[in-house]
Amino acid sequence: MLIPIPDLLDADGVAAIRALIDPAGWVDGNVTSGHQSALAKRNLQLPEESPAARQAGQMVLDALGRSPLFIAAALPLRIFPPLFNSYAGGQAFGVHVDNAVRIQAGTGLRVRSDLSITLFLEPPEAYEGGELTVETQFGVQQVKLPAGYAVLYPSSSLHRVEPVTAGRRVASFFWLQSMIRDDGARQMLFDLDRSVQGVAAQLGQDHAEVIRLTGVYHNLLRCWADV
Repeated sequence: MLIPIPDLLDADGVAAIRALIDPAGWVDGNVTSGHQSALAKRNLQLPEESPAARQAGQMVLDALGRSPLFIAAALPLRIFPPLFNSYAGGQAFGVHVDNAVRIQAGTGLRVRSDLSITLFLEPPEAYEGGELTVETQFGVQQVKLPAGYAVLYPSSSLHRVEPVTAGRRVASFFWLQSMIRDDGARQMLFDLDRSVQGVAAQLGQDHAEVIRLTGVYHNLLRCWADV
């Protein structure tokens, strides 16, 4: 499941985050890498404890909470606080799989990484390269979205960031633990939710078929959810 989330942030939201993070103190991106990732990762990152990162991260979380598409697709249980990275001058992140469990430094917060999120914070025309390349069951997909757009994809997938050969790629990245551990079950619930919304748009929310399908959705969620 690879799902774009259009306009998670509007232009003002992107500008507000960039005003916070651009002048902050960037460090080597391997501060949050596991052993495998450290061998492939070349970028800059804001430290987790950076006040700018925390304030900007809260803005991202607030935007996620306002996105029905994100809620429906992710069914989030826990979200690791958003982080921020930057690629320029040929920097890249080679093929890797995200760590299965992320632990927030200093808090003990543990998040099983079911889904990964990249939120683009730089217009695609402002840099060359930098595509997020994800190996899915349907083949290799490359993602390079407008500033303010996000993409949601399984953390278990092989993925990489292509070298940035001109300009600068700035993004937020983080992970979440879904109420639905299994990616296939989560995809079915998402498809069912979209179908229910489509039928409701045609027949009305109070139609008997809409009510019946909504019940099916919630009964499946009740069977599968880990809360």
